[in-house]
Formats: sequence, structure tokens, C-alpha cells
Amino acid sequence: MAGTTVKPEPIEGSDPSLFNDDLAPTPDAAKTWSWTSIAALWVGMVVCVPTYMLSAGMVEQGMSWWQAVATVLLGNVVVLVPMMLVGHAGTKHGIPFPVLLRSSFGTVGANVPAILRGLVACGWFGIQTWVGGSAIYTMINAVSDDAIVGDALPILGIDAGQTVCFVFFWALHVFFIAFGTESIRWLETLAAPFLIVMGLALLFWAYREAGGFGAMLSTPSQFDPGQPRDGEFWSVFFPNLTAMVGFWATLSLNIPDFTRFCRTQRDQVLGQAVGLPPTMALFAFIGVAVTSATVVIFGEAIWDPVALLGRMGGWAVVVALFALIVATLTTNLAANVVAPSNGFSNISPKRISFKMGGYITAGLGLAMFPWKILESSEGYIFTWLVGYSALLGPIAGILVSDYFLVRRTELDVPDLFRAHGAYRFSGGWNWRALVALALGVIPNVPGFLGQAIEGMDVGEPWSTIYTYAWFVGFFVSGGLYWALMRAAPPAQARAA
Repeated sequence: MAGTTVKPEPIEGSDPSLFNDDLAPTPDAAKTWSWTSIAALWVGMVVCVPTYMLSAGMVEQGMSWWQAVATVLLGNVVVLVPMMLVGHAGTKHGIPFPVLLRSSFGTVGANVPAILRGLVACGWFGIQTWVGGSAIYTMINAVSDDAIVGDALPILGIDAGQTVCFVFFWALHVFFIAFGTESIRWLETLAAPFLIVMGLALLFWAYREAGGFGAMLSTPSQFDPGQPRDGEFWSVFFPNLTAMVGFWATLSLNIPDFTRFCRTQRDQVLGQAVGLPPTMALFAFIGVAVTSATVVIFGEAIWDPVALLGRMGGWAVVVALFALIVATLTTNLAANVVAPSNGFSNISPKRISFKMGGYITAGLGLAMFPWKILESSEGYIFTWLVGYSALLGPIAGILVSDYFLVRRTELDVPDLFRAHGAYRFSGGWNWRALVALALGVIPNVPGFLGQAIEGMDVGEPWSTIYTYAWFVGFFVSGGLYWALMRAAPPAQARAA
């Protein structure tokens, strides 16, 4: 990444258990990112298969194309607010996400939310790796008349060909982690154009096959009067809105990992505003338009672009799938390796480098069986996206509350790297943040269990609360943290 070639200044009195070059404050000379850099970063991360699958999955659930696009746009405008707020700390103080956590959770306690965030990234790493492996599997079958299609293996639930393709694509990630992301910087630059071209090609194909945009987008909302799900719109809209916020709840936490390289606050704010909501809305339109067209063309909504390309057939599919494979690889390395690598490094900076953190990420992503998450759009949205948003919303609430309400954006940066500095609290733990985190997560646990465990009925109130999981966690934990810091302020909080 830009800016990492300038060696950071040592910090007097820093503890080896809290400091290494990867976690150190970004020197001013390394703050070279403009707003266009941040916008380009967002375009590269937004234009990916999971974005397409999320918006298209809403059509499968019954939304019309404009309802799905509006839901995506609104969700991204909402999540943009905490994104900018948390990003402020990265630009002002030059610190990455795990280090920022120390001001609220303590120098040791910061490992708890950092690891929680890292585990979610491992899940995303696995999902993206599965998507890329599926593309390889589909591409081979497209040119070999389904030569590697077979029966599902015990326990795994996928056939041998799918397993080999998944492991091969996973191994590509490990290769590039070993040699560093600098070796694929040029591929990252090409990732967004690849997927944009693929998306536009899909849109053109759908336009032609469905007989024009009128036929393509004519599929009515199933929630309209007289339709099968008349009157059920809001019960579907709010979980999807929460899921859309949850989609980027990950980056709303570790966005300082990137904004630390920005020159000014204007750069990080403008770059995110230009790069995130508009790009998400555009790609959402491509996703829902093509999925709507599949209803006309195939008689069913096909929300997985890899499966759709397989249905289309021909050598053009091979080209499109190759572009998808390369783009997925570079997007995954950029979006889902940085955060967990820093998070795992934060546990023991002296022993775990950024590279070693990447190996840990890859290993956990492999062990999570990501294809189980993507078996259906409802499992993807309600169990995975809403589920982890219930975990990350409280962390975001605490970060914003601490940085803006308690600290007033002022931090003693050198003390963030000192074991006995202002952020030691009680043995390195701030119990107020941990209590606020736990109490922000608890209200969403029954609803999550009801969603994750088939046949489990937890009752309407808990299910309703879970519908707003990220929002509930954000405001409950943020408010409780502020109240606890005022009611029982530690000495260093009063001095800060």
C-alpha cells in the first residue's frame, strides 16, 4: 500500500508487546493518499461478487429492482457516517484500527474487539475464496462438458472437483501473502475494471436476451397489492437494510488502516462519499437488473453470477470467469487480509508480523466451510451479514463514543504504545468498554440463535430486535460506554 515504504519513527518508552513497524503511527511523509486514492480503493472493494449477490438476493426475496437498489443506496449512506467518524482518527493520528482500540478497551483489552473483527474478516476471506474457486470449477466444466462434476463428499457437502478448485484458489492467496501484496499491486489496479466490464457485459446480455430494459425490469414487487407477499414489504426491508449496513460494518471499524495514509480529513471524507454509495448503487443496479432478467429468460431468479455464467455457456464465459477469478483474488487480498493481519499482529507484535497474520487469516478462512454460508440468500443475509453486524455494531458505537464524546478527538499517541501509559486502565483492561460491548451484543443473541438454528422459535420480540441488530448494538454499547466513563471515570480519562 502507498505510504508503507517510509519507515516510522521509534517511540520513546514503547513496549515491544505493543509496537512494531506495521502498527506504528504513519509518518507525515507517508501520508500521500488523496481523495481519489480512497475513492479508487472503495471502487476496487465494492465491485465484487458478494456485492452483486447481496442486491440480487433481494430480488429473489421479492423486491422489485428499484426497491433493491434504493435499499442498497440507503444502507450505504447510513454506514458512511460511522465510516467517516472512525476514519477521522486514522487521518488525524496516523494509527491503525487495533491501536485506536487501545484508547477505549485498554492496551490489552483491545485484543478482544480486534480479534472479533479479524475473525469476521476470515469469514469474508473464505467467502471470496469460495467464489473464486467456484468460478474456476465452472470455467473448467464449461470447456470440458462437466468433466469434474461428481457426487458430494461426506461432511464437506461439495464434490471433489469443487474441493480441489477451492483449495487451489486458496493456495494462490497464500502464495501472494508469502511474497507480499506489493507483488500484485498492478493486479489490484485492474481488479475494478475487470469486474465492471464483466458486469456491463452481463447487463448487455440480459438486455438482449430479455428483449430490452422494459421486459427486463418489468417483474413486479411481490409485496404489491394482489401479489403473493402483499403487505410484507417492511418485514423484508428492515432486515435487508441492516444487512446492507452490516455488509460494510467490517470496514467501518478498520477504515483507519487506510485513512491513516490520507493527507487531510477532506481527502478521507470526500473519497469515501464518492467511492462508496454511488458505486454500490451502480453495481446493485447491474445485479438486480440481470437477476430480474433471469426470471424472464430462465423462469427463475438466478442471483449467483457464477451459476448464471455457467448457464450461459460458450467460450465467452471462460473469459468472463477468468476476469472474475483475477478480480476476486486482488479484492480479497486488499479487503480481507489487512484488517485481520493487523489484528492478529496486535496480539503479539514482537512475534506476529503482518505476513504471519495473513497466514493465520488464510488458515481460518479455509476452516470455516464458506460454502455453507452461501447456500441461500437468506442464510447469507440473515445469518451471516446480520449476525456479525450484531457483533461489530457495538464495537463501532464504543469507538465513536470514546473518540468523539470522551476524548474529543484528542489522543496521547505515544502512550498508546506504552504498557504503563494513560491507556493501561486496570492491568491493560478497561472494564467499562467490555461491559458495554457485552450488553450491546446480548439483546441480539436470541434472535441470532432463532435464525441460525433451524426450527428454534425465540419469539417475536427477540426476532424484531435482531432485525435491527447493528443499530441496536451501536447505540446501546455507545451510550452505555459514555455513561460508564462519566459515572466511573478512570484517572487517565479525566486527564485526557
